[in-house]
Amino acid sequence: MNISIKLKKIHRQGWIDKLLISDPESVADHTFSMAIIGMIFSDLEGYNTEKILKIILLHDMAESVIGDITPEKMSVQRKTELENNAMKKILSNLPKMLQKYYNDLWIEYQLNHSKESQLVHQIDKLEMALQAKIYSNEGHSEDLLDSFFKTAKNEITDPKLIEIFKKIMAK
Repeated sequence: MNISIKLKKIHRQGWIDKLLISDPESVADHTFSMAIIGMIFSDLEGYNTEKILKIILLHDMAESVIGDITPEKMSVQRKTELENNAMKKILSNLPKMLQKYYNDLWIEYQLNHSKESQLVHQIDKLEMALQAKIYSNEGHSEDLLDSFFKTAKNEITDPKLIEIFKKIMAK
C-alpha cells in the first residue's frame, strides 16, 4: 500500500495545538495546495517545475510514518533524525534508482541550499499563511493566528512571493 495515503488522515498539528481545531486540514491537503502554488509560480517564474513539484510532494512524506511534529515538541536535530529514518523506510520500497534520486531531493530540501529548495520552503510558509487566513475568515482568533502570519512574513524572501503574501493578508 502506498504509505503516502496515510497523509490524508494526519492532521496538521499546529492548527490543533494553537487554534484547538478538532478537524483541521490534513498534511495531504497542505501538500496539494503547495503543489498548485508551486506549479503555477514555478511555471510563471521559469523554475524547474518538475523538480519543484517533486520536492513539494516529498517534503512532508516522513510525516506519514512519524506524524506532524511541531517545532515545540522536540529539538530540530531529533526531528531531523526521525524524519531521515522515516524517509529511509519509505524509500526502501522503491527501485534502487528512485531511492537515490528521491533521497537526493529530500536531502536537497533539508539542506535548503538550492534555489528550488529555498522556493519550496517559502511556498510552505505561504501556504500556511493562506490557510491561517482561511481560518481567520472562518472566525478563528487573529491573536492565535498571529504567530503563523509572523513566521510566514519572516521566512518569505522572494519578492513575488512577498507580493502574494501581502495580497493574502489584505483579504
